[in-house]
Amino acid sequence: MRFLGIDLGTGSVKLAIVDEHAREVAASSAAYAVTSAQPGWAETSADAWSAAVVDAASRLPAHEREAVSAIGFSGQMHGVVPTAADGRALRLAMLWPDTRARGLLDAWPEPQPNPVAPGMAGPLLRWLVTHEPALAADMRWALQPKDWLRARLGGAFVTDPSDACATALAAPSGEWDAALIERLGLSRAWFAPLAASDSQAGALSAEAASALGLRAGIPMAVGAGDTPCAALGSGLIGDGDALLTTGSGGQIVVMSDEAPSPVRGLHTYRGAASTGARWYRMAAMQNVGVALETVRGWLGYAAWPAAYEDAFASDASASVSFLPYLSGERSPWMNPAARGGWLGLGLNDTRGTMMRAAFEGVAFALRAGLDAIRASGTPLSSMRLAGGGSIDARWRQLLADALDVELHACDCPNAAARGAAIIGGMAAGHWRADELASLVPASTRVASPQGHDALDERHARFIALYERVEDWF
Repeated sequence: MRFLGIDLGTGSVKLAIVDEHAREVAASSAAYAVTSAQPGWAETSADAWSAAVVDAASRLPAHEREAVSAIGFSGQMHGVVPTAADGRALRLAMLWPDTRARGLLDAWPEPQPNPVAPGMAGPLLRWLVTHEPALAADMRWALQPKDWLRARLGGAFVTDPSDACATALAAPSGEWDAALIERLGLSRAWFAPLAASDSQAGALSAEAASALGLRAGIPMAVGAGDTPCAALGSGLIGDGDALLTTGSGGQIVVMSDEAPSPVRGLHTYRGAASTGARWYRMAAMQNVGVALETVRGWLGYAAWPAAYEDAFASDASASVSFLPYLSGERSPWMNPAARGGWLGLGLNDTRGTMMRAAFEGVAFALRAGLDAIRASGTPLSSMRLAGGGSIDARWRQLLADALDVELHACDCPNAAARGAAIIGGMAAGHWRADELASLVPASTRVASPQGHDALDERHARFIALYERVEDWF
């Protein structure tokens, strides 16, 4: 018996097949482009998503695909896919890094139960009805990415609380806020009905099954956002369990049995329904892998090994700082206008100096989010570590030192896809919520904080630098 998890990320889709013990037996991925037709825009063709799923599935062993008995979904959160009644995407999907709606946040005056970012569905739809009214008139559904993909494969038009509560159009518990939707001039009918993450939401169509090499009629779970799926896949099921993910963005997630009190700059969302702790507090930093990848390109490194070698070949500069806020920032600053760059460069500095400063700047940005969690009354000295951007041992050590935490790498290279596969198995009745503790993956301590006064001084300079320049943006 096998279960397939599909994780629809920002720049690639990852597929993982797990066995009846939730052990990964096969995995694959396929990339697609994020385009920016105008400054601040971030879009992707939804059809490119479905093509990438077919591409990735073709590289999974045929005998493993034939054994799949349920599918679960994970997806990048926020953003929106304007969709016709037949499931066609009516335009390019607008994604979470998109800042075109940053001037429309006045509809969500502080205080809010959750910070509102311009790349959430609410602000983006507010922009859409003003700038593309004809398209808005043709729209039947305003879907989250994973919900669009599931419908494209033959599933129902539904969503789950973990995705709904991150649209800025619903309560933290996930229920749609009909009064707010009406006040914004949006249609309540655009928003899909809610269902538990581990409930069934249709079956794989014959057409999709043929394209994917799977059996037609396989049940598909509603699924959840990528953050709660990654938490589940990494083994976070109890109160106080914590995870650091480093992908295009970065998240620090702390599970909670009770809804945490609102804190500016931090998010409080529903977890994947019926899959352990009911809530999670999150610091969400936009500029992790996306900033480092951009810097690598700017500095002319053809591949990551050379960038790592140059960056960590010698001690960090005592004078060079890098603000990584190339696409604004969420936690803890909630400043979509924030921008980045180096300060303190001298004639003797090299591209290795600049690359090392970029690594430290990203680590310090993560530290700012973690400090906000700690200030809210949640002490953290240990976290699980997941995400493709946290493989190099030197980078892991820098993260442990900058964050002052022990890092334990999960034995699950595709945490969100694994979490989605588990949700698929739950929808098929193979697992129950009270059995999840037996599925927690092994983890290995990979870095402990060593305490560096010089690093602490550079962190303090980083914070002071941001506070001095934020009024420029």
